[in-house]
Amino acid sequence: MAGRHRKPAPRPLRKAGGALAGLAAAVAIPATAGASSGSAGLESLLSAVIPSGATAVAGPPAVRGPETAVVILGYGLLPDGTMRPELVERLQAGYVQALLAPASPVVVTGGNPQQGVTEAAAMADWLIAHGIAPGRIYIESEAASTVQNAEYTAQILRDIGARDAVVVTSADHIARARTIFDDAGIVVAAGLTPDQLPGLVRQFGL
Repeated sequence: MAGRHRKPAPRPLRKAGGALAGLAAAVAIPATAGASSGSAGLESLLSAVIPSGATAVAGPPAVRGPETAVVILGYGLLPDGTMRPELVERLQAGYVQALLAPASPVVVTGGNPQQGVTEAAAMADWLIAHGIAPGRIYIESEAASTVQNAEYTAQILRDIGARDAVVVTSADHIARARTIFDDAGIVVAAGLTPDQLPGLVRQFGL
């Protein structure tokens, strides 16, 4: 039902590097900041475009370790199997969190296939194309509802030893998703929605 996505990832870091370089230029931070210090560099770039004194809700959650999964919820595909803008926006948010927390496993959850493509498979392909290592990604491709997203993801988290999750979905869905994931026994360490991302992040290569 679920497992690691093992599709090869050609030129895996080009997209991430381009995004960092563009963001660095926009906020007048040397581009080497992101490349030399990894997630800490990206975190400093993001903090430069998040208003001073803002609370956690203004941006992605703090850097987290391997026991905290990044869980990105699916959204219905178009009839031709391509992703709707709302799903791409969820992926953009999850991608930034995955960069900030490079030790965290990433779970993509969603079935509902179109043209033989599930939401989760399309999401995994997008993440890999943007530089996330295939070995970090766990695909849950059976869920047809948020309740099933939570139920099936809970099993994956148990299997990989993750104790909590950053749940990524849309702003009008996050409250319901958090409740459902909590009911499924998942400790939601944080919720993340696309509108929490600084606007500049989405302008550079994402």
